[in-house]
Amino acid sequence: MASGKQQNLQNEPKQENLPNFFLSIKLKYVKLGYHYLISNALYLLLVPLICILLTHLSTLTVDDFIQLWNELRFNFLTLLACLVSLVFISTIYLMSRPRTVYLVNFACYKPDPSEMCSAERLFRMAAKNGYFTEESLAFQKKVVERSGIGKMSGGPKSLFDNPLDNKNMALAMKETKAVIVGAIDELLAKTGVKPRDIGILVVNSSLFNPTPSLSAMVVNHYKLRGNILSYNLGGMGCSAGLISIDLARRLLQVTPDSYALVVSTENITMNWYGGNDRSMLLTNCLFRLGGAAILLSNRSSDRRRAKYELLHTLRTHKGADDKSYNCVSQQEDESKRIGVKISKDLMAIAGEALKTNITTLGPLVLPMSEQLLFSLTLVARKIFKMKIKPYIPDFKLAFEHFCIHAGGRAVLDEVEKHLKLNEWLMEPSRMTLYRFGNTSSSCLWYELAYFEAKGRIRKGDRTWQIAFGSGFKCNSAVWRALRTINPAHEKNPWMDEIDNFPVHVPKVIPIDF
Repeated sequence: MASGKQQNLQNEPKQENLPNFFLSIKLKYVKLGYHYLISNALYLLLVPLICILLTHLSTLTVDDFIQLWNELRFNFLTLLACLVSLVFISTIYLMSRPRTVYLVNFACYKPDPSEMCSAERLFRMAAKNGYFTEESLAFQKKVVERSGIGKMSGGPKSLFDNPLDNKNMALAMKETKAVIVGAIDELLAKTGVKPRDIGILVVNSSLFNPTPSLSAMVVNHYKLRGNILSYNLGGMGCSAGLISIDLARRLLQVTPDSYALVVSTENITMNWYGGNDRSMLLTNCLFRLGGAAILLSNRSSDRRRAKYELLHTLRTHKGADDKSYNCVSQQEDESKRIGVKISKDLMAIAGEALKTNITTLGPLVLPMSEQLLFSLTLVARKIFKMKIKPYIPDFKLAFEHFCIHAGGRAVLDEVEKHLKLNEWLMEPSRMTLYRFGNTSSSCLWYELAYFEAKGRIRKGDRTWQIAFGSGFKCNSAVWRALRTINPAHEKNPWMDEIDNFPVHVPKVIPIDF
């Protein structure tokens, strides 16, 4: 009997369980489909309306069109007034539109092989000259090993002899002039623009501000015209590069048919810290030699050869808060040695500044699908008091490329976590930090040059540049590529060695000195 029962069980059809569709469907594809649906909702709604309109027009006869023409003929004055009004309104609209700003080209300074500033070379010099205690040397060694900076970053030649003895205006000017002139010469060669065609000049250097100014030095060296609009920005930290872009954009709005030259750099010679205050030693570990020159234009004739169109600039200033204002400051230590003091609260303050900046930028760049999700989540949390996590918009739907200020590994890690970026999107920022170090306000341009050298820039691609600076500030610029960039036609600091990147950057790069 038992065998018969077993035979019946075997003859019964097996009950197969349905698959768990929530496990089998990848949510990222569901979200992508939702994004496309919402983004194209207007077109989906217009299609049935157009069909109804065409169906109605198909029922009209020749007599109907003749009757319509007769009505318009007898109301000629009304029709003429409508046409004149339409032309007038269109003219006012076109005249009031902001001028389009193009990025014609840019150039980055590449340190000479003799200026290579490996950590071993740097620490041998520091130990030899006896500026630092054993504890300070050990602290700097620990920071550099974990900074994400490789062995090929650059430093001024004055740094490798005796930095404190070489801390003078003549050598500092020699360093800065070599960087600025090197970048501008390459830019003018790329674009074919004559120096006297430049109508606007903006130079930024946070800590080195001699008299005459660096902008005056550029005017003198290139014999720029006498009516040039010249500006020199100082004390604005690593975000000053995008502040200069924003200032140039505003000036181009009121200066027709003009070129604007923007130069971003920082000086190492005058800002090497030789004391033992740990909060001031970080600048020695992170900052390296570099600079960039950018040519902007509002000439419509430059659109065909320009690389990018400037879509948005956005500046966030948290200086009203005392903690934010004091988190990065130049001051004297107990031994009266001048250095830049960095607060332990820097990362938290930077996070708040970034949050404010992207909250303002989001409505300008995010697709409607992301804005809708963010609004619904906000209403659910604030009005209905639902205990759900705040929705972080997916900025990867708004931008194809990200240039994040390469201030250090910790800065990049925090931005990567907050914006949920992947390794591929973070690659240019991490490789720039590894190859060139923190070049302050110019590092964003080394990152954009990396994208171009890799052949990743396609026509229509949008790039988001994010920079942080003392004060405390977080600034953004959004660019759209006007053409596909062919690496074979490019000249930038990466071209000779781009095939060697990306490289794996370990958490700790040991230093032996």
